[in-house]
Amino acid sequence: MADHKVHDLTPQEVSKGIADGRYLLVDVREPNEVAAEAYPDGVVVPLSTFDPGEIPDPQGKEVVFACRSGKRSATASLAAQSAGLPYDKHLAGGILAWKAAGLPTKTGG
Repeated sequence: MADHKVHDLTPQEVSKGIADGRYLLVDVREPNEVAAEAYPDGVVVPLSTFDPGEIPDPQGKEVVFACRSGKRSATASLAAQSAGLPYDKHLAGGILAWKAAGLPTKTGG
């Protein structure tokens, strides 16, 4: 596992990548967190029950993990890599950085 790395992406990079159709955002926060505030285009795969097999087929897009602050998303990326998936990107700073960058969120999951 030592050779696995997680690449940090800024909120701006992730937002642009989603808009360009290059990134699939996988939110690994818990359902109650997502219900309160969510990424507009995220797919929810909670870390507490994390199964890399539950990540939808990105259909050619690159998977980018996201959470609240950037800690769980890094954990999820390493877990996915351990399962043999090439998902080595995450949103550094999580939804806190996303909002600080002025990017939109939605409520209600």
